[in-house]
Formats: sequence, C-alpha cells, structure tokens
Amino acid sequence: MATAEFNELRQTIGQLRQCIGSLRSQYGDVRPVTRLANDLDRLDIDVADLEESPPPKIAGRPAPQREVIYVPDSKSDESAWMGAQDEGLGFHSRERTK
Repeated sequence: MATAEFNELRQTIGQLRQCIGSLRSQYGDVRPVTRLANDLDRLDIDVADLEESPPPKIAGRPAPQREVIYVPDSKSDESAWMGAQDEGLGFHSRERTK
C-alpha cells in the first residue's frame, strides 16, 4: 500500500474516531457504541501491522473467465412452471397453480 493510501486510511480512521466520540457523548457507553470503538481500535492496530510488515504485492491477475449461458428468447414450456407462484414478480395476470 502506498504512503498516500496509508495517509488516507489514517485520516479516515481519525474521522471515524470523531464520529464515535460524538455518538458516545449522545448515547454514553452503550454496547453498540463500545463495540464500534473496539472495532475502530482493532482497525487502527491492523493498519499499523500492515504498515510495519506489508505482505508481498500481488502481481496483476487476469480477471476470471465467466461462463456465458445462452438464454433463448423463444417461448418456454409452460408445463415446467405448473405449481410455481409469481410471488414477488409484480404481476398476477394468470393463475399458475392448477
């Protein structure tokens, strides 16, 4: 990670720390706020670890090849859909269950 990226990450962690401090002043030390503060501390530790001993950089990997599945526009066999419901599709023009 480049120095600029670490600087941006540190700046963002600082902004999060301010936000969590604001939440703590509004809600006190309730569990969700405490968990957020703990998560932020963990994030800060992880960034320091990454800065101290960065892993080897990954060489540019080619994007994985996606399998293309052809779906024909022709009318499908309606009997395959008998008993299916149109729930969530937004139309109920005909009854599918018989």
